[in-house]
Amino acid sequence: MADQLDWGRLLNSQRRKGKAAGRAYTARLGEDRTEHERDHDRILFSTPVRRLQDKTQVFPLERNDSVRTRLTHSHEVANMARSMGTTLAFVHGGALGFPAEVEPLRNVPALLEAIGLAHDLGNPPFGHQGETAIQTWVKRHSARRKDEPTSFDIFDAPDLSEPMRRDFLKFEGNAQAFRLLTRLQILNDDFGLNMTYAFLAALMKYPVPSDAVDKTSQARKKFNFFQSEAEIAAEVWAETGLRQGVRHPLTFVMEACDDIAYSVVDVEDAAKKKLINFNVLMAWLRHDACDDELTLDVCERAERSHAEFRDAGLSPGELDDISMQMFRVDAIGKMVRAAVGAFVANRDAIMAGAFDRELMAASEAVVLWTSLKRFAKFHVYRHRSVLEVELDGHRTVHELMDMFWKAIVGRKDPDDLRSDREALPAYVYSRISENYRRVAEAPGNAMPLRYRELQLVTDMISGMTDTFAVSLRDDLRRHHG
Repeated sequence: MADQLDWGRLLNSQRRKGKAAGRAYTARLGEDRTEHERDHDRILFSTPVRRLQDKTQVFPLERNDSVRTRLTHSHEVANMARSMGTTLAFVHGGALGFPAEVEPLRNVPALLEAIGLAHDLGNPPFGHQGETAIQTWVKRHSARRKDEPTSFDIFDAPDLSEPMRRDFLKFEGNAQAFRLLTRLQILNDDFGLNMTYAFLAALMKYPVPSDAVDKTSQARKKFNFFQSEAEIAAEVWAETGLRQGVRHPLTFVMEACDDIAYSVVDVEDAAKKKLINFNVLMAWLRHDACDDELTLDVCERAERSHAEFRDAGLSPGELDDISMQMFRVDAIGKMVRAAVGAFVANRDAIMAGAFDRELMAASEAVVLWTSLKRFAKFHVYRHRSVLEVELDGHRTVHELMDMFWKAIVGRKDPDDLRSDREALPAYVYSRISENYRRVAEAPGNAMPLRYRELQLVTDMISGMTDTFAVSLRDDLRRHHG
């Protein structure tokens, strides 16, 4: 990108509704918060955030209340993002070129906290396995199979472009979050929660559509909006000075906080569940990280604390728990400082739209970060107890999608989603959120009918919590006999 990005446009406080009405941005009378502080508060009090308390982070349908859910993970990411934003604005604001008129001391931390809280809102139930389940259901039903007489082709419909098909074949929770906040979370208009342009731009980790995914590029390895929201994405870029494939600079910070959170706390949660223990982690890091100074320093400090706690006569369970807590505190602290350093060191490339790496991969904590990810992959994510529950979640999603699809297409008038249905499909269709049905049925919805039918399924599944998905499956099973 030839031109430097401009913080004045990147921190655009205008909202889509105001822009559409032709109103220039002015501060609300009697409002002491900035627009980006309002962004955070608007997200915090929204229904989708509350649903995160019953959505999986790593361990589906977990009964141990001290193990993290998607909500606690999101709050921790938001906390780190705000902390990093505070450091960037107060300590490095001059070097980063923040103009005074955008109030960076307030708006940079607030915007980062807001996108940190919102970054996982589009994730289906049962963690990433839910996302995979949607993709495999779509792939399974994307062609008729001779060995299965009852099979059907969901893409056997006119006007479905290849990008539209890819929206479902490669269904993406990040794109669902963008859709949720710009379209589905209806107040009384068509602007969703009507977030600022800066918020929407910074939320897009992968600012490309599904047909422009490039696995070799960090900013393009997934996608962040569906074809149904393509015009909104283009509008956001135009208002913030960005374009397809170029991330908002603060997106790198939010991504780093997400990377730090899951790489450290997923391991701490595994220890809570007795899948691993402190000594196993220390042995792994010392072997895997070899002579990396930062990793060895974290290990030495954690082991000193462990020895002190052992001498205090703690029980084995208490000793392991508090040792893991102290490791988490020190590891996160060092990784956050390393991420801030990487952002400042790479500011020129970031502001030129030319930086295409994860901040953690460009930081001094890269060895610790990658070693923790390998440890979790080997010792946590592949554990039999995790895989068994994930499998049940996968089956639940498939079963629900089967039942919803039959109810959606099983209507008397195939050209009208609101057409009458027989008793069973009418009941199942009624269980789909009114918000989602209103959007799909709206006369002004320009997407092809088959696309809207498919989005009704994916919107409904993505909005469910783990417990609600299981409960609804059981209820619909009972009615299907």
